[in-house]
Amino acid sequence: MHPGHTLHATPPDVPAATPTSAPPSASASGTPSPAFARAAPAPASAMPNMDHAAMGHGNAPSRAPAPVAPAPAHAMPGMNHAASPQPMQGGRPPPDARDPDAYADGFTRGSGPYSLPGVAPLHLHDQHPFASLRVDRLERAVARHGPDATALEGELRVTRGAHQALIKFEGDAARGRLHDARTELLWGYAVAPFWDTQLGLRIDGGQGPARTWLAFGVEGTAPYNIDTRATAYLGQGGRAALRLALSYDAYLAQKLVLQPRTEWTLNSRDDAARGVGRGLSSAIAGLRLRYEITPQIAPYVGVEWQRGFGRTADLLRAGGERAGTTRWVAGVSFWF
Repeated sequence: MHPGHTLHATPPDVPAATPTSAPPSASASGTPSPAFARAAPAPASAMPNMDHAAMGHGNAPSRAPAPVAPAPAHAMPGMNHAASPQPMQGGRPPPDARDPDAYADGFTRGSGPYSLPGVAPLHLHDQHPFASLRVDRLERAVARHGPDATALEGELRVTRGAHQALIKFEGDAARGRLHDARTELLWGYAVAPFWDTQLGLRIDGGQGPARTWLAFGVEGTAPYNIDTRATAYLGQGGRAALRLALSYDAYLAQKLVLQPRTEWTLNSRDDAARGVGRGLSSAIAGLRLRYEITPQIAPYVGVEWQRGFGRTADLLRAGGERAGTTRWVAGVSFWF
């Protein structure tokens, strides 16, 4: 038989090899098959410059590959490896930072060889005066116990930069008479991105003698978007008062807003002529559901609870009124 055909013959006394009894790279006689001889790895002596142990070709298959050594520092001469990492933002600019006004070459709008005559200088947003009128409550209140009333609360604001001039007004009218009225003339200053301080005068009108107060307060947005107004008052005869109002706008939908609101008033002295007692005088809590037809105008409905405490409750009962009442309200809020 031709030498190349010896692999195809099987001795009669030896059973043919099965795939599980011998590796596919050897025949039944143990002679390597020419078809697999080419895939056999070359001896290490055939490649003297290759480290087979480092490539995992040794007898220990679980040996981890040798770690790759980092490139020496002299391989990247342009990089300073010893320098500490610089902060990503904040802090002062480096001394060699580019001047942001370098391209202007010292010229401003309205001046320079290329400016047009009669062009006004550029004014930023906070250099323009702005005026707005905001009415938070214009409503009709129907009380379960007591007369129905019409209530109004709002403010007129003129702003230029961080300075503000404000006129705040609030009042209730019932049975054709002005029951209670308060007007505040204030100067405000923005001391933080969401907070203003206010200083001015408060004038009380309506039933009873008029009162004048010196007012100082803060107004802004507390964490969780709670609108906060806290004002202290100092009046004649050693009178002092503190008023705290909180509200929050919960958007149930894009235009449907539920607003819880509460207001607390404390006084240092009795003022029987105006029906006010010392200590915690009154508290108001209410819920109003408004629908914003546009961001500038929104009708609403709601419910409000009013309660007098301490000496104020005694004065209300002495005048034939209840210390606490519930009122259903419907109205509109707007601004422009």
